[in-house]
Parts: sequence; structure tokens; C-alpha cells
Amino acid sequence: MYTYKIHLHKETEGGFTVSVPALPGCITYGEDVDDAIAMAKEAIELYNEELQERSEAIPDHSNTLEYSLNLEVI
Repeated sequence: MYTYKIHLHKETEGGFTVSVPALPGCITYGEDVDDAIAMAKEAIELYNEELQERSEAIPDHSNTLEYSLNLEVI
């Protein structure tokens, strides 16, 4: 089992662009959050299939910690 963090970026014209930081160039789009997540899952699966076909290692985020910081600009 692999673990992936995804970033959803709300677009001004609507919908969400999704990127997967562990998989360079793995980017997709969804009309709403649920669609974006479904599209991300499909994109990750296809990306990993390609890596397997090339006998390359499949990266993931299983050993990554994530924090969010809020900073006040002075």
C-alpha cells in the first residue's frame, strides 16, 4: 500500500487542479473536490503502472510528516 499527499488548488474559473508532490508531473483536474480526488487516484494509478513497466521504484509519502505553519507578517 502506498500513501500520497495531494494538493488541490481552486481555480478562478471553477474546479480544482490537483498535484501529487511525490510524483513529479502527476497533475490532473476535477470539477469539484470529489471529482478532483477521484481523478487524482486514477492519475496516481496510471503513473505507478508506468513506473512498474519501467522497473523503476515507486515513491510515496509513507515516511513524510506534514505540518502547516501560519505566520503573521510584521
